[in-house]
Amino acid sequence: MIDKRVKNAKEAIQGISDGMTLIVGGFGLSGIPENSIAELVVSNISGLTCISNNAGVDDFGLGLLLQKKQIKKMIASYVGENAEFERQMLSGELEVELTPQGTLAEKCRAAQHGIPAFYTPAGYGTEVAEGKETKEFNGKMHIMEYAYEADFSIVKAWKGDHAGNLIFRGTARNFNAPMAGAGKITIAEVEELVEPGELDPNQIHIPGIMVQRIFQGEKFEKRIEQRTTRKRES
Repeated sequence: MIDKRVKNAKEAIQGISDGMTLIVGGFGLSGIPENSIAELVVSNISGLTCISNNAGVDDFGLGLLLQKKQIKKMIASYVGENAEFERQMLSGELEVELTPQGTLAEKCRAAQHGIPAFYTPAGYGTEVAEGKETKEFNGKMHIMEYAYEADFSIVKAWKGDHAGNLIFRGTARNFNAPMAGAGKITIAEVEELVEPGELDPNQIHIPGIMVQRIFQGEKFEKRIEQRTTRKRES
């Protein structure tokens, strides 16, 4: 068995440098690799292209990298909760590529499985399709999308073992699952790191072959993006 443990986030992000492309897990504020992002912030690495479902909020998630202008280009499907993102996009400081959510997930999954490209009807007839190859299948037009090419994938899981096997919990499974293995090197931060054999093989979502580095994170905030409650009856 190959032991893929590293000591901490600082050791995990070794090799990430200016101008690289990163795939980053999370959905809204759920399942964000908080420790890895925090370490990237203090590293002052810049010129990054980040592929993620969304850009966090101003003071959390990828929003922390945006605050320090460490991200050159953002590829995402939804960015509506981040005021600094909006400011940078409208001012031309940040390059933005908006992608349909299902297409973004599939571009990650294709990279994960070594599939170079695929066809999808999502986005046909819109600016998403501009400059892309199109083809008709069963009377419906599709556009060809290429799998992502990224230097690193950074994901967050609930449990993992020394070999890199991962179990996600609840909505944190989201984009983390198809993003694991989608980059040349995958970093996994977990809430609990256990000995090999402790994880039920039937419960493992991502096998260790897709993970190169794993560490146990600290102080996960697990924020709620928007809390809505009803008034208590008197």
